[in-house]
Amino acid sequence: MTRKFTGDRLLVATHNAGKLEEMVALFAPHGVQVVGAAEMGLAEPAETETTFVGNARIKAHAAVGATGLPALADDSGISVDALDGAPGVHTADWAETPTGRDFVMAMTRTWEALERARAPYPRRARFNCTLVLAWPDGHDEVFTGVMPGQVVWPMRGVQGHGYDPVFQPDGYAITFGEMGAAEKNRISHRARAFAALIEACF
Repeated sequence: MTRKFTGDRLLVATHNAGKLEEMVALFAPHGVQVVGAAEMGLAEPAETETTFVGNARIKAHAAVGATGLPALADDSGISVDALDGAPGVHTADWAETPTGRDFVMAMTRTWEALERARAPYPRRARFNCTLVLAWPDGHDEVFTGVMPGQVVWPMRGVQGHGYDPVFQPDGYAITFGEMGAAEKNRISHRARAFAALIEACF
């Protein structure tokens, strides 16, 4: 039996402003106030697992342990078929620099790897999102969403965050980077995982 969420305030264990903004918008119709890990002053735990669910669990349970509040964590990334699923769980790592994350660098690195591999077109990829909702007693619920599409070049659009400017979702002629937030929040991998979460726990 799936556990229902009964509170009106939910800690979202992310320091990513773009992800937090998406979560605030997604939860707004459900009367749940979202608070981010950064405003709670939480440290980012080391993501040492090799799967999205493993890393989401680390983040959710670390946030619960630090605050005593139920917490929702997301681990997501882009998996490119011709790169054997990379960057996958290492999506954010590919963007790391000594001064913060540089996703233009990460997207360029990804495209250059595809070029070196002489990957055929379309260059298939998918965005993955795993959500873990955890409670103080250690219980958690897991939800996943996948959005298939392809990697395109050059980068297009300035909406969204992360790899959005090079990801063209199936059924669309535009990238996530060219798509308005309302449309992306309706179809994205995160929206799909979120819909499953809402149906089960809210």
